[in-house]
Amino acid sequence: MLFLAKFAGIAVLVWFFITAKQQGEQPYKWAIIGVVGFWIAWWAVRLTIVSPLTGLFPNNFTAIFLITQIPAVIGAIAAFFIRKKLLADLANKQ
Repeated sequence: MLFLAKFAGIAVLVWFFITAKQQGEQPYKWAIIGVVGFWIAWWAVRLTIVSPLTGLFPNNFTAIFLITQIPAVIGAIAAFFIRKKLLADLANKQ
């Protein structure tokens, strides 16, 4: 069930790494910041929203599958905003 989360985590890692290389910044630093931000958002949503919701659909596999993908989507959105903030800070620095 965590396939989407694992895939999104790797995609965020690569996305931040490539962006940092293009901007002339430290790619490993950016990649770590992006992945940590993604996983913090993923865990926060999973513990606060998804855990209570999965109890509402104990016998419906499709609903549980869709609900458990919400943290990966929210994590990707958080990574987008983290990247946007890093790029804005870089623009302000220059």
